[in-house]
Amino acid sequence: MSTPQVLDELLRQLSSRARRGAGPAPGPQTLIDWLGRQLGAEIALVERGGTVEASTARFPPDILGGLHPVLTRLSGGHLAAAASQAGAFHVRCEALGQQVPRPVLVVAGPQPLTREALGLTSHVGAVMEVLRRARRADELALRYQRAAARLRLAILAALMTGEPTLARRMTAGAVPPLLDAERLRVHLLRCPPADRGRLTDAYEDESGYHGRGLMVRCPVYDDHLICLLPPDDDAGRADGGLAAPLRALVRDNPDYALGISTPVPLPATAQAYDQARHALAVACHTPERVADYHGRPPLAGLLPRQQAHAWAGAFLEPIRAAPRLTLDIVSLALHFPRSGVARLLDVSRNTVTAHLGRVQDALGLDLRDPRGRAELALALAISDLPPPDGGAVAEPPPAPSVDGLLSTEAAVTWAHAFLQPLRSGTDSALHRTLRAWVEAGTDAQRTARDLGISRTTVRAHLRTAEQLLQRTLLTPGPGTHDLVHAFRIAGRAP
Repeated sequence: MSTPQVLDELLRQLSSRARRGAGPAPGPQTLIDWLGRQLGAEIALVERGGTVEASTARFPPDILGGLHPVLTRLSGGHLAAAASQAGAFHVRCEALGQQVPRPVLVVAGPQPLTREALGLTSHVGAVMEVLRRARRADELALRYQRAAARLRLAILAALMTGEPTLARRMTAGAVPPLLDAERLRVHLLRCPPADRGRLTDAYEDESGYHGRGLMVRCPVYDDHLICLLPPDDDAGRADGGLAAPLRALVRDNPDYALGISTPVPLPATAQAYDQARHALAVACHTPERVADYHGRPPLAGLLPRQQAHAWAGAFLEPIRAAPRLTLDIVSLALHFPRSGVARLLDVSRNTVTAHLGRVQDALGLDLRDPRGRAELALALAISDLPPPDGGAVAEPPPAPSVDGLLSTEAAVTWAHAFLQPLRSGTDSALHRTLRAWVEAGTDAQRTARDLGISRTTVRAHLRTAEQLLQRTLLTPGPGTHDLVHAFRIAGRAP
């Protein structure tokens, strides 16, 4: 068979493999074995320093020692090819590619290579170098995608802790358009875990972002894809907005659901995320599987501002000088389980537990108790609000007790409105289950034991309550905090 025919056969094999999708392109070992059979010779691909990357089964490694000076010159770009004798072997060495240090193809046989064999060796070497470059390009692209995903997660973590300026600094000048917007919405997509990578790759642009938005695989819940979009992204823009495609995905895939927050300033991303979680809990129970957040105003904003700031300041005073990492961990731990906080901040779970332990000791709280978490969440939410009258208070009032703060008319009205859906058209079993669930530390198994019902019934009641209250309860977070406050206020109100 002539050299062109042999090369045609090689290319046909490579093309057939690509059409069948038979894994990645063949590596050096496959090509070396094929060339060895064509030439009846032993072949090796030698990397920098004399390391053999691949070789035929009977290649004599002892001949490489005598070839070291030649291999060095070939690898360094001083020679293109060289021939020599090594004992009984006629050896041909050829450098591949242009990038120094170059790999060297070594062919050792009982006879010198013919002109046709030399041409075939050079052609196969060129194919091998092209495939090596393609493989390196694929590896670089994969590393780039992973780095871009880590950067998007870091931006989300900074925004979740109210630090848009820190998020900008992380991007080293390649600022995503989202951070130039004043406000954003969170679209929280529930989908099969395996689909998340496919979706983020499909909409990713050259900069590693997603046009004017960001898509981030949730590090806590494997079936959540967090999408941060500018508020006007849902206006059917011609520049490739994501809001319409996300709704279309839900429409076309029965396993998908979508919760959408209201527009919020960038520092309030955590609030928007909570809203999207509440909306997602509602969406899962609707035929369209898409829901916008229509919740009531948060409790913190309804309390008398001066007294609320006085209480929150006194409550948080013991941790006022805590390290920033401690405060970030505390804030995130009110939204996610501890393992999720560890993944989000890239620290160990033991580190998260240690920081939370110091906060518990300082505040005298048990953060395993939903009532303790709810009280801390309320204090942090109040501290994030602007101070009364722009902060110009000559003499701050004495700090009220939390029960005194929650006995105001606004708080009582909020609690009754929050709990009203549980009283409209439902029996007392649902209300009783929720109260027992809070008393049991949100432990469904303990709740079932205390009430003498099954754990399945408890979870069914919780899912019904999520739909009625438009709050997520089956995962830790603000929905549970609101329920705790509502029961506390309603239990003390006339």
